[in-house]
Amino acid sequence: MTVAALLDRAKALKVMMATAESCTGGMVSAALTDIPGSSAVVERGFVTYTNDAKAEMLGVSSATLAAHGAVSEEVAREMSDGALARSHAQLAVSITGIAGPGGSEFKPEGRVCFGLSVTGAETRSETVEFGALGRDAVRRAARDHALALLDKGLDQIAEQTQS
Repeated sequence: MTVAALLDRAKALKVMMATAESCTGGMVSAALTDIPGSSAVVERGFVTYTNDAKAEMLGVSSATLAAHGAVSEEVAREMSDGALARSHAQLAVSITGIAGPGGSEFKPEGRVCFGLSVTGAETRSETVEFGALGRDAVRRAARDHALALLDKGLDQIAEQTQS
């Protein structure tokens, strides 16, 4: 699936999308908006690199951050839910992870958590262990995975529309 095809699907479904990014620093939004005409379906993107930004811009709970840390499925869910709630989008994806270098025994380099929120559906989250590929490769892999998740979200919206 190309980004252009993803945008065409969103246009056909009349779906607006939002992104909430941490470790990718806006790479998903950039990939989407590199395509002419993307403003028809890309509503907005949030780059929330710090915990304060996650809390202030997306409403991520300080209790969730304290209990689970920024790199967690719990935070990823709150990020995508926050992006959906603070936009006019019907579909939102979030990314929070450790691109590297570094990491820890409990949160290794290459661990990235994703959230996917669709209006009227339960928010999904997942963790992908990309491994210590190097910062640039982890960020690119996370961007590509988030774009694939947006495609899955469009599948979900298409199913809702047919029901």
